Amino acid sequence: MKDQTRTDFGTIRIHKKVIASIASIASLEIEGIKRVGGDLKSTFYEILGKKNYGGIKVEIDKNEEVKITVPIVVKYGFNVPEVATRVQENIRRAVEKMTDVSLKDIDISIQAIERG
Repeated sequence: MKDQTRTDFGTIRIHKKVIASIASIASLEIEGIKRVGGDLKSTFYEILGKKNYGGIKVEIDKNEEVKITVPIVVKYGFNVPEVATRVQENIRRAVEKMTDVSLKDIDISIQAIERG
């Protein structure tokens, strides 16, 4: 669990899976992304029909700082560092807009290059 906010009506908690889901969708919005994930584990979960959010890891340290690691597969012919930077920017914008959670780090792991 992450980010408890107290309101007049009670407590709002945002789960790590929600942050991972937002990060996955935000990644796929970027031109040049073939898919999120690419390792055997995320493919196995996909086959079983389970949500693994492409192997995205969300870590929350003792200071309530959030770090996300996002594995991506980039389409052949795109500038890899440029695509990765745009993914980072889009994830930060989406997560902060939708959850008010500030992200400490957004690490992008390039898993492969594949034809579009």
